Amino acid sequence: MTIHYPNGNPYKDGTQFSSQAISRPTIYGGRGMTLEEELNISNQYYRSIDKAVVYKKPTPVQIVKVDYPKRSQAVIREAYFKTPSTTDYNGVYRGFYLDFEAKETKNKASFPLKNFHQHQIDHFRRCLKQSGICFVVIRFATLKRLFVFPAGRLIDCWDRQPDGGRKSIPLKDIVTNGFELHPQLQPVIPFLDGVDWLIETKVGNVRG
Repeated sequence: MTIHYPNGNPYKDGTQFSSQAISRPTIYGGRGMTLEEELNISNQYYRSIDKAVVYKKPTPVQIVKVDYPKRSQAVIREAYFKTPSTTDYNGVYRGFYLDFEAKETKNKASFPLKNFHQHQIDHFRRCLKQSGICFVVIRFATLKRLFVFPAGRLIDCWDRQPDGGRKSIPLKDIVTNGFELHPQLQPVIPFLDGVDWLIETKVGNVRG
């Protein structure tokens, strides 16, 4: 099955599609669930106790080729993303609009900026100008450390690249300028603790 970006380039992550749903692949490793799966479970818990309403954003896909190997089953062979994706999650908490991305790395000393795309940075800028609370949930998988990192800080790092700035964010900067999360039973990832920190410290304020 082939799926393409809006510019026609093929998407190469090996995602399989069925007639029932279109979603990202489920990848299981030695540590169990992916960061995305853990966030989805955490969001479900937050909704169940009426603490926040946050969902993963659906990705619009245009299907162009479908095979029917069986009368009761359809297999999607080719599809295109209608528009570039923005960020992974959005919702409402304490009257604030939340918009955030989830990223993992196996690096131990820094987080590569190549994990982001220009349209995601631009999206964060727009949301921040509307007083949204924007951030990234970053996991250092090898170190088993997890952080909420403000989008404003991410934008600063991104904007310095053309002038010779680093192509990654050092772990020490994430520790200094972010909020470390500690996984627990419920929710699995208590990212709202980091959101409370963003709100109270004004780190998520509007940026120019």
